[in-house]
Amino acid sequence: MKVHALILPAAPTPKGQPQQGTMATMESEKAEVAALAARWVVEEGLDFGAAKRRALKLIGAQGRQAMPDNEAMERAVEEYIAVFCADTQPAELRALRTLALIWMDRLAEFGPLIGGAVWRGTATRHSDIYLQLFCEDPKVAEIRLIDQGVRFSPSQVTGLHGERVDALSVHLWSEELQEHIGLHLLVNDRDAIRGALQPDGAGRRLRGDRQSLRALVHNSTHE
Repeated sequence: MKVHALILPAAPTPKGQPQQGTMATMESEKAEVAALAARWVVEEGLDFGAAKRRALKLIGAQGRQAMPDNEAMERAVEEYIAVFCADTQPAELRALRTLALIWMDRLAEFGPLIGGAVWRGTATRHSDIYLQLFCEDPKVAEIRLIDQGVRFSPSQVTGLHGERVDALSVHLWSEELQEHIGLHLLVNDRDAIRGALQPDGAGRRLRGDRQSLRALVHNSTHE
């Protein structure tokens, strides 16, 4: 007796959902973009957005589907540092944090908070320092810098809650690193501090105050 195999058609992919092969390609492209972008974040000090856009253009990927999220970028940056910068990055990070703390103390009246790679712990000598300041009138921060003889370049950027805020950029000299470091002071309304220290969905603090940064610097010098 002959037995005939019953061949069933493959189940259709639900409308609007990518097929398995497409999903695998997308994930592969995301990983490639993250790896390339991480190198430029570490070696050139690019921000995540600029680094991801350059990587997308280089590999010829199209659209947001190939764009890794910031969590994937954080992991890629940490992996790059662990492989290529493990011997130098800790000292560079400590130097940047020490420099940031000096300026946080210097601008203590504005309740400074630190964010970015220097706070997260992934900064290298190519990274800039980002401080959030809070005051009733943004001109007060400018006047304070002028009074201290500090030269700065003004611009406008997106603030903590999506509004446009003044940014004061200063070029600092780091004796430890023997090169110039960018310091960016983002001047927010005083009320914008509400929620600024709240953790993200993964429980991570996106910013820290002077005491928190001082503790990190202290701990790194005693390791």
